[in-house]
Amino acid sequence: MAYEPVLLARANKADSTSLEGYRLDGGYETFARVLKDMTGQQVTDAVKSAGLRGRGGAGFPCGLKWTFLPKGHPGPIYLCVNVDESEPCTFNNRVLVEKDPHQVLEGILLSSYAFKATTAYFYIRYEYGAGMRIMQKAIDEAYAAGLLGKNILGSEYSLDVFIHRGAGAYICGEETGLIESLEGKRAWPRIKPPFPAIEGVFRKPTIVNNPETLANVVHILRKGVDWFKSIGVPPDPKNPRDAGSYGPKLYCISGHVNTPGLVELPLGVTIRTLINEHGGGVWKGKKAKGCIPGGISMGLMTEAEFDTPLDFNGPCRVGCLGLGTGAVTVFDEDTSIVDVLHNLCRFFQHESCGQCTPCREGTGWMFKIMDRFRKGQGRREDLTVLEEVADKIGIMPGTTICGLADGAGWPVKNAVRKFRAEFEKYIQDGSASRSKPLPMAAH
Repeated sequence: MAYEPVLLARANKADSTSLEGYRLDGGYETFARVLKDMTGQQVTDAVKSAGLRGRGGAGFPCGLKWTFLPKGHPGPIYLCVNVDESEPCTFNNRVLVEKDPHQVLEGILLSSYAFKATTAYFYIRYEYGAGMRIMQKAIDEAYAAGLLGKNILGSEYSLDVFIHRGAGAYICGEETGLIESLEGKRAWPRIKPPFPAIEGVFRKPTIVNNPETLANVVHILRKGVDWFKSIGVPPDPKNPRDAGSYGPKLYCISGHVNTPGLVELPLGVTIRTLINEHGGGVWKGKKAKGCIPGGISMGLMTEAEFDTPLDFNGPCRVGCLGLGTGAVTVFDEDTSIVDVLHNLCRFFQHESCGQCTPCREGTGWMFKIMDRFRKGQGRREDLTVLEEVADKIGIMPGTTICGLADGAGWPVKNAVRKFRAEFEKYIQDGSASRSKPLPMAAH
């Protein structure tokens, strides 16, 4: 049975961005019903029961995150909507905002009502100019219709939404870096604890979620918890830490495929299915060498690993960091893995905020080594150094404040371990070319 999209159901409609069009499709009916018939705690309980996990990268249980807010706090409580989306080849939130802004806005309303937030900041990366203008128009329409502001729909609940444009830094996707930027400061991630739920924006309790996560809240409350849990992958009984991978997911497909784009499917689809059935196969009749499964910070997969399910647990089984954003980027058989890794190391070296020495220095070392590789000056001991640096920087080894270093290290260790033969050949070929006598200068 073919899957019927819900998050992208309205994306191709002519009036998909207007309040009138959204209401004709039942928009805001769920919010009006919830406002009348449910308490905020009941909304939180529903999201928690549904097993919704954040779609921004880490996959932390959304409802559980909301419960970390201090009980009985006098406020204010804030919601930060993370639309920074700087993970390369990731564009699921951009499409949601540009094609169906009121769906995102209804998710903001429902979530804010759940945990009593009175202000929501819509933090969007500066390059998303069209998305910013579309969302601002949707916010203006919502205010005019009494869906935002004081005493929404005649209730005692009030919410204001403000757009804040970022300045194009990858580190602003990290929630505390985002908060620092929102406050007008340099986007250096904060030491945790305290976590944002305790001390976030302006040192007040704050929840940070992205648009795809918030849009899922709409459909959990519209269609029910059972409907949501009927989609995706249940927890692995052999893994007590697996919370399951329920609901729909937006997957980005890019790189060396015939039809790149965005597709909505149940969590757990395999990479091979995504490429062959939804990406039109590998371009130019070639074979794939590998792919980036969920944004470059998740690591690399070989073609032999393409049957891995893209749920929150699947990529970890083949040595990747996790599902990430679900952005699959394919590279074909003629692509040099040295070029791929050089590009990735250059990106992370540039985007490291420099606050933590292991990340600042480690990303620089990895890039310098890869730069030498591309010049044909790689050495076998470089592979050992790359692995050691990649293993020892990051929040998981306990050497940095945020996870950027983990994301920088994961594709390096994956590339060296999974494509070692190609690196060794590159070293051998470089050594051979350096051993040739230089041509004599013409007299």
